[in-house]
Amino acid sequence: MKKIMLLLALIITNCIQASKTHSITVYSASMGKIIPVLVIVPDKTTIKSNYPVIYILHGYSGNPQRTLSQDIPSLVQRADTDQVIFVLPDGGFNSWYVNSPVNKSIQYETFISKELPSYTEAHFPTKKGPKNCCLLGWSMGGFGTLTIGSQHPETFGILGSMCGVIDFRDYVKEYDIDKVLGNDGFVWEQYLVRSRITALETSGQRILLDCGTEDPLAQQNRQFHDLLVQHKILHDYMEHPGNHNAAYWSKAALLQLDFFKRFFDGK
Repeated sequence: MKKIMLLLALIITNCIQASKTHSITVYSASMGKIIPVLVIVPDKTTIKSNYPVIYILHGYSGNPQRTLSQDIPSLVQRADTDQVIFVLPDGGFNSWYVNSPVNKSIQYETFISKELPSYTEAHFPTKKGPKNCCLLGWSMGGFGTLTIGSQHPETFGILGSMCGVIDFRDYVKEYDIDKVLGNDGFVWEQYLVRSRITALETSGQRILLDCGTEDPLAQQNRQFHDLLVQHKILHDYMEHPGNHNAAYWSKAALLQLDFFKRFFDGK
């Protein structure tokens, strides 16, 4: 009897943590190169046959493997509990998820907004439409979430930024932004998050902003929150004690995932 009970316990445990992590590569025609991507899919024996999708953009110098080991280590389990597919593209060391005007091998807006979703929908059991698709990121990935997502409401229905870079001009040399956008200040202005306000006024997207109170980017996020209020753009803004590190956004991500689940459930 004890052996039977132990076997049942092992079976139950395996079912609970049965989501599958696929390490794949996706060819980007816009960049002419292959991009590594991790895709976490719920267990196929669960009730649903198609799932909402959450695309996750890592921060500067990050990668999908680090996301699973340090930034949001609970993602694999959350795929099953939340019944969603997570897609984690490798955004490079310092791509800033832009379509670079100076480097044709950096065209990540096109990849994230068009090429990757097309591939995901063709190869995985996804639900279609923006109401079933979210974009989530932190730091550089938060910047990418807001700049890409705001331009593509036809793809992403909800945007979640944690500790996001809103204005990169103080960090141009430190974080290699000049290598991606060049040295023309006028060009930089076109890539700032605030330049997306007009698009957000009519996008109808759900927007979540979260930042630690001790984060050097906290003031930027507060100012962007104020700008959204000024333009009467609906959003949720949160602050919690914490700094610009994985200890903060690993917890903040769980709150955003809870919000996404309610969004998918129509609540």
